[in-house]
Amino acid sequence: MVACFIPGLAAAQLRIYIVTDLEGASGVYQFAQTREAESPLGEKAKEYLMGDIAAVVRGLRAANVTEIVVLDGHGSQAFVPHLMEPGAKYITGKPRPGPLTGLDESFAGMIQLGAHAMMGTPDGLLAHTQSSRTENRYWYNGVESGELAQCAAIAGHYGVPTIMVTGDEATCQEAAKFFGSNCVTVAVKRGITREAAVLYPFDETRQALYEGARRAVAAIAQCQPYKLSVPIQAKKEYLVFDSPSGPGRRISNEGTIEDVLKLPDF
Repeated sequence: MVACFIPGLAAAQLRIYIVTDLEGASGVYQFAQTREAESPLGEKAKEYLMGDIAAVVRGLRAANVTEIVVLDGHGSQAFVPHLMEPGAKYITGKPRPGPLTGLDESFAGMIQLGAHAMMGTPDGLLAHTQSSRTENRYWYNGVESGELAQCAAIAGHYGVPTIMVTGDEATCQEAAKFFGSNCVTVAVKRGITREAAVLYPFDETRQALYEGARRAVAAIAQCQPYKLSVPIQAKKEYLVFDSPSGPGRRISNEGTIEDVLKLPDF
């Protein structure tokens, strides 16, 4: 076991927060795997996610992380309790307080696990922002932003940097654009179109996730919190359907967000 020393941070206080999603997990490439949680495809996809989580938790523990909190960030929830890796605390179920429940200034870093690229990314596997059905798109202070930036901005409010992102290749590229090269990225697949992919074998992705988690702990001191200047000038575009079978109409809203923690309410 290799101990990672972070200046000014005692090993006994090293806490890491993980927010998960389902679309970016190993083996997931169809919306049928993520929208229909109780279906055979959905149940299997959740197992895939739990395997990715387990690899990251093991990597963090090997890097001497003493407390790990894992939040179920998928809309319909995706944790499988009997597959929870020991050594972490798991938060799931709704409703719950706050956009990233349990996150505060005491965490040294945040990991976005199983993430996906923003809506409109050409090679982004299952790419969307908040809703794949209404095809939401968001701009903050003139910069189009997806769920990666949304979560990171909330963490940045607490001074917590995003230290690692996992998902497909497009997601990793988006993470590098927003968070810089010091943020560790692990690609577990490569998107061809929105629902077609080159999948990587699980043995390979889980080993890469384990090693990536260890590198992420070592990189904490080089990672900076992602912050949005407030008040945030916000714009949202989305589809409205006048009938269930009819085409959607794209409309837009603009406004000001005074508090980063209110970002999900816009």
